Amino acid sequence: MLAGALVAVSSVAMAAEAPDNSESDIIVIGHSDGYVTRNSITATKTDTPLLDVPQSISVITREQLDDQAQHSMADVLRYMPGTTVGQGEGNRDQITLRGQNTTADFFLDGVRDDVQYYRSLYNIERVEVLKGPYAMIFGRGGGGGIINRVQKTPQRDRTLVAGGMSINSFGAWDVSADVNVPLSVGSALRVNGFYEELGNHRDYYDGERYAVNPYVALELGAGWQAGLSYEYVKDDRVTDRGIPSLNCAAPCVRGPLPGHRDSFFGVPGVNRAGLEAHIVKTRLDGELADWLDWSTTLLYGDFDKYYTNVYANGPATGVNGTVALAGYIDPTQRENFIAQSNLVADVALGGLDNKILIGLEYGNQQSANQRYNAVLSSSTLNLATFAYPTVTFPAVSRSTRSDVTFLSAYVQNQISIGAHLDIIVGARYDRFEIKGVDIAGNNRRFARTDEKISPRFGLILKPKENISLYSSYSQSFLPRSGDQFLTLAPASGSTPAQQDLAPEKFTNYEVGAKWDIRPNLNATAALFQLDRSNATTPNPNAPAQTIVAGTTRTRGLELALSGKITKAWQISGGYTWQDAYIKGNDSIRVAQVPKHQFALWNRYDFNAIVGAGLGVVHQASQYAALHNPAGNSFATRLPGFTRVDAALFFSPSDKVQLQVNIENLLDETYYSDAHNNNNISTGAPINARFTARVKF
Repeated sequence: MLAGALVAVSSVAMAAEAPDNSESDIIVIGHSDGYVTRNSITATKTDTPLLDVPQSISVITREQLDDQAQHSMADVLRYMPGTTVGQGEGNRDQITLRGQNTTADFFLDGVRDDVQYYRSLYNIERVEVLKGPYAMIFGRGGGGGIINRVQKTPQRDRTLVAGGMSINSFGAWDVSADVNVPLSVGSALRVNGFYEELGNHRDYYDGERYAVNPYVALELGAGWQAGLSYEYVKDDRVTDRGIPSLNCAAPCVRGPLPGHRDSFFGVPGVNRAGLEAHIVKTRLDGELADWLDWSTTLLYGDFDKYYTNVYANGPATGVNGTVALAGYIDPTQRENFIAQSNLVADVALGGLDNKILIGLEYGNQQSANQRYNAVLSSSTLNLATFAYPTVTFPAVSRSTRSDVTFLSAYVQNQISIGAHLDIIVGARYDRFEIKGVDIAGNNRRFARTDEKISPRFGLILKPKENISLYSSYSQSFLPRSGDQFLTLAPASGSTPAQQDLAPEKFTNYEVGAKWDIRPNLNATAALFQLDRSNATTPNPNAPAQTIVAGTTRTRGLELALSGKITKAWQISGGYTWQDAYIKGNDSIRVAQVPKHQFALWNRYDFNAIVGAGLGVVHQASQYAALHNPAGNSFATRLPGFTRVDAALFFSPSDKVQLQVNIENLLDETYYSDAHNNNNISTGAPINARFTARVKF
């Protein structure tokens, strides 16, 4: 059955109280065993073994989320080679997948979740990362892939009361609860909630966030199920855009400013980000016939967000010199309504087994955004004294409203030709229409409509039941209004008006192999080439401006191994090599794409009570922004790093779990991510988190 979706928010350490695909689940969401997930609905919108999906997919299960004490999407993705975490200006999740940077390619149970905010894990069963552009399944965007979170679901025949708490050496702490109550023979209520006080190694950093998510599901008889979920989310935190680079004479390559790992380059009491969200999701699915399933999800979300930030607006003149500052307030209101309906038919045609998907999706997204530029009492910050300026935001510099309506129709067929050959073929029609008004720009109206066909083709050869070799071709597109479709910018200098430019196009070629060494241990390998045509990118010399970059190309190799090596030892890890550049001039490097990434997490249980964990993350150097050695004197390179993490697990009973996680065990100095050349995040020094969980 196709799981529905709810745009969820916030995070906490919590036990995975029940395995995926438990027979008591009213809503089936897949099956996991330790660190291994064997099937997924997300990649094809049908319940399909990952072995039979012709694309690279990485999955972090609830057990691994808990073992690594992961609290955020950044925590999850840092242990996933092939993805790099962006800073997101200190107010949102932002990632780069196969050279494609995005703030919007996030989904929950396969439904779009594109608002800019920090997603959490408190009500999540697992996180799936699907690599490559697949607009056939997901619609616009998703040029390098998508991130899908799978929600915890109610269970019909088990009462569950579970809770967790954790505290770390920076003073951050959280509490959580997970309660499941059967209401009748065929219905159940599950409520997840958490509260978290934020803290880290950075000066002046604090915040809080909390959320509650009741979810009721019931069986209607004759193979039909229904669900209703509501989530309230509140998030309030310091907006921190990290440190600047250190100036040097052109054509040098700058690096992060040393000696200021903890220094705050904002204004205390002014830098703040907040989000309040209400999300309602209802779903209905069932069997129209023995061979035909139907599923429909309706989602409504109301988001009210702002962020106020003062930040480094240039390189520092020296370790104790000065740095330019700038700032603004950016409030956004968004209302989302999305309806998705799917028919899945299992039929025999021409002597071949066919799994046919026919789907429709409709959405309306209304947005309002403003910006108020800061006026500072001093436009520079003295690094010897850190005497912060005063700041006011006297007038609006940008005010836009937009109304996006999209309609999609898609069809896909999974064809089995005997026991050794499968074919997946499909296409999607998307109509994307945006209308809006630039209120601050003399009420300038803007509009554009794009109609696109996105194909997908995959060939899977299975020489043995537990081995698959595949090749695939897929496309996606991104409208000129971008990830957040707030406006279509007018022409400026040599940059043409956005509404006159064709959508960006993503084309992916991939070959790979998957091997289920055992049911609880699998290995994967993939080679890919992804071209992005009609590409635009922020101007590295003036990040607020956009330049046309032509065609970017990313080539790569991905290797992964996950599961149980022995009964006591399980691992999750992989290696990725990526080469991302401007096609026709490979000396111009795409931003935030390290050539080499390696991550490996191990857990070893000495007995039923005591276990230990050890993890290593290595990332090669990367450029913070597009690097053109011939014309960019502002290039900044983040040095490569290797970080070691460890954990100790103690379970005195099956109802109590205690653990200590130590991050950056060797106290490595590193720079984890960036937003541009002069907003660079510093990695945390050695720190520890204690977690306790109970369940009844």
